[in-house]
Amino acid sequence: MARDRVIGAALVVGAVVGVIIYGVLIFLVAPLIVLEITAFVAVLAILAILGWIGYVMATTPPPVPLEPEPSTVGSTTTSSVSPSDGGGKQDQQQQGMTSSSSSASSSGKS
Repeated sequence: MARDRVIGAALVVGAVVGVIIYGVLIFLVAPLIVLEITAFVAVLAILAILGWIGYVMATTPPPVPLEPEPSTVGSTTTSSVSPSDGGGKQDQQQQGMTSSSSSASSSGKS
């Protein structure tokens, strides 16, 4: 844990020193050349990242499917819930809840 704090403190100090050096260069030494170098490095970094992403996408093989795709020949059902997975029980519970709530509301009216 102490090593992480030392690394973190070094990063903060390095960032502050970098800002001070950049400020001195841009305001006191040669502002135009410093801005040109900064713009070049920024564009270079963005394009390098885009190129790296493209290279990885182009060279990575597609993932292997975990299970074969189900055949659609002879399949006419469009429902994703089959009776064997408990979908019918859920429908029955919902119907029971609506019928009990309607009977409760009708008994409350009389």
